[in-house]
Amino acid sequence: MGYLFAFSPCIRCGVPFGYNPARVPSVIVHGSREPICQDCIAYINAERVKNGREAINVLAGAYDACDESEL
Repeated sequence: MGYLFAFSPCIRCGVPFGYNPARVPSVIVHGSREPICQDCIAYINAERVKNGREAINVLAGAYDACDESEL
């Protein structure tokens, strides 16, 4: 049994961060799922709420390592 912690740059700010690839909030860019860091999703959600839209749901464990069996 092992654990996985993905690490790549945020699609919005470009700062590298770690996350659970099965749970992290993301957007599709050129057909590829691209992750969004915790700071950026907080900013995006604040803007969405301010504009009367529903916040993006961030799954529990989105920014933690995951058990390899989750993938």
